[in-house]
Amino acid sequence: MRKIQFFDTTLRDGEQTPGVNFNTKEKVQIARQLEKWGIDAIEAGFPIASVGDFEAVQEIARSVKRMTVVGLARCQTADIDRAYEALKEAAHPQIHVFLATSPVHMEFKLKMTPDEVIASIKKHVSYARTKFEKVQFSPEDASRTERSFLLKAVQTAIDAGATIINVPDTVGYSNPTEYGGIFKYLIENIESKEEIIFSSHCHDDLGMATANALAAVENGAGRVEGTVNGIGERAGNTALEEVALALYIRKDLYQAESNIVLNETKRMSDLVSRLSGVAIPRNKAIIGANAYAHESGIHQDGVLKNPDTYEIITPSLVGVNTNSLPLGKLSGRHAFATKMDSLGYQLAEEELKDAFKRFKSLADKKKQVTEEDLIALMVGQSQETEGAYSLERVQLQYVSDGSQGAIVSIKTGEEESKTESAIGSGSIQAIYNSIDKLLNQQPELKEYYIKAITGGEDAQAEVHVTIEEPKTGKQFNGIGIDFDVLQASAKAYVKASELFQKEVRK
Repeated sequence: MRKIQFFDTTLRDGEQTPGVNFNTKEKVQIARQLEKWGIDAIEAGFPIASVGDFEAVQEIARSVKRMTVVGLARCQTADIDRAYEALKEAAHPQIHVFLATSPVHMEFKLKMTPDEVIASIKKHVSYARTKFEKVQFSPEDASRTERSFLLKAVQTAIDAGATIINVPDTVGYSNPTEYGGIFKYLIENIESKEEIIFSSHCHDDLGMATANALAAVENGAGRVEGTVNGIGERAGNTALEEVALALYIRKDLYQAESNIVLNETKRMSDLVSRLSGVAIPRNKAIIGANAYAHESGIHQDGVLKNPDTYEIITPSLVGVNTNSLPLGKLSGRHAFATKMDSLGYQLAEEELKDAFKRFKSLADKKKQVTEEDLIALMVGQSQETEGAYSLERVQLQYVSDGSQGAIVSIKTGEEESKTESAIGSGSIQAIYNSIDKLLNQQPELKEYYIKAITGGEDAQAEVHVTIEEPKTGKQFNGIGIDFDVLQASAKAYVKASELFQKEVRK
């Protein structure tokens, strides 16, 4: 069995999903869960892009111990230096240097000749190797690059010190036969005294990201890059959970395995969904709500007789049917702290104090507090404490003409709370109109989605909203979690509005 490395770029490429914006605390939490899931390398961010990105990469480098922590850099000295500063405290640092090699990118984006591109690769990969033992090079838009020139670019990077070569299908242009053929061609023709790891990086514009990644594995790739839930630029990236399960279920075909801890998959997926505000489609492979549901009578009959008839993945394999009642309203602080630690939350004293207080409040309202409830509680706490805006009060009232009225109070930054009221055709619209009035904004509500975190009449509500800035078309996601549906709806809208306000103020 070959061992396939998994490289996660949820915090870099995944954050390029329209409307997604993780704060540093959320990125660290995702990174810790990724390590628990078994990810080999995490692309923590693009250090030179912003102060926030630099600080997040730096904090992740300090926080994880087993994973390789990777920083992205263009073929520019300043980028490489910035990545080095961000990663110098990492137990296992790596740099990822990239430069486009396709004709359309070289001519119109870079405005460089092929010879200039080759010279830049040689110069900057060599420089990166003076600072990092592990250097990865990506010829951006490799799938639209002429093969002879692609080989020349890759060979130049290897000669300059790169030991990992990533082959990006940057715009999701390729197909499994063609993409697998690129790996076969490069592996057969490169020359190197060192072992070279070839890595796939696919986008899903034509719906083939997972298939292309698996084709790369079949043709010699030793690493797969992607994101949790397949989030990312445009149609997204390779969904790592899909590749992990494909390798496991079809060991006979791929003769390969990974370090992914499969029963942590659902927890990993839910965490990214909640923090990104991107809901998981019900029919999503592996982790969608319908992935293990059987509607057809023939299917139901077969599954009852033998699950293998129609179910190639058992729900428990990916952590879908895990636990249920770890804590209750009589549980003490020590038991709570121990449980949170087992879920991957290392809480400082003040954080623990606040989290325990929230837990007790929730336990008074719910008959059972599940692991899903606890994770949701921490997600809500992170977003409310890190955000500049916080919801303070929502009051609703019926208006005589059949409309609903809402009074909403929000605290923005260090200022005192502001209060506004508005009416709407329903309670949600009234709340959102009040928030718009209070923040002097006029976004367009594009999506509103609500689900129960667990089953039962006492389940917490999880609300996802997406709003859009009409002039630019930019979208912003928000998520709200609360025992009360209306409160959760308000929290989600406030979170999305905070991101909207940042964009407006630029």
